[in-house]
Formats: sequence, C-alpha cells, structure tokens
Amino acid sequence: MFASLDISTSGLVAQQTRLMTISSNLANISSLRNENGELRPYQARYPVFTPDESTATPSGGVGVAVTSIETETIEPRYRYQPNHPLAIKSGKWKGYVAYPNINVMAEFVDALEATRAYEANLGVMELTKNMAQQTFQILV
Repeated sequence: MFASLDISTSGLVAQQTRLMTISSNLANISSLRNENGELRPYQARYPVFTPDESTATPSGGVGVAVTSIETETIEPRYRYQPNHPLAIKSGKWKGYVAYPNINVMAEFVDALEATRAYEANLGVMELTKNMAQQTFQILV
C-alpha cells in the first residue's frame, strides 16, 4: 500500500519539474541572450520522463523519474527591427532580431495538463491515506 504513495510522490516531483520548466520557458519568452551572455535567443526546455523501477509494486506499477531536461533546438523567430541595438549586423538576417520561438498557447496547455496530473497524484495519495486509516480501524 505504501508503494503507491512512493509512485504518487514520484509523479508529484515529475510534474513539479515540468511546471518549473514551463514557467522558465514563459519567463524567458523575450530573452535575447543565453545564460552566458551570448547573443543567442533562449531555447525552450522540456523534462524527459522514464519509468522508475525503484518504486515498483508487486502488481507491476512503477513510478516516474525525470532523467534529463532537454533543450529544444529550433530556429528562432526573426523580426525586422533594423534600429534595435541587438539587430543582426550582416548576412541573410541583416536588420532582424532573433527572438525565442516559444508557443505560448502550447506552454499554457502543458501547464494545465501538468497541474491536472499533479492534482490526480494528490488525489491518489489522499485515497491511499483514507484506505490505510480504514484498515487500521478494522484491525483495532
């Protein structure tokens, strides 16, 4: 019974990580420099989940683990702003400014989905707690 709490806890941690990466993506939607200060627009990040065998139950249920946080590698969005101080000075994109290519609606949908999954894991934990309490009442 307590293995189900471990599985739900791993789900809570995974969804929390997912929400943190989504909030980071939204917070950096107009960041034109990377973390090293280089002129490169922010690239969205997404967690990668894998089954966590350490939380396995006798009936075959397993938890989830965040194995890595991957950085998306897609072309930035270019806006023509020749007077912008960070506009590209030469080449094909001369006069353009490179902005992160982050889909706000997709991020909001992902955030809603992660919130619902988080709530579902909390619900499972609450049901498990109630079943344990009822079991102890029967035994006593």
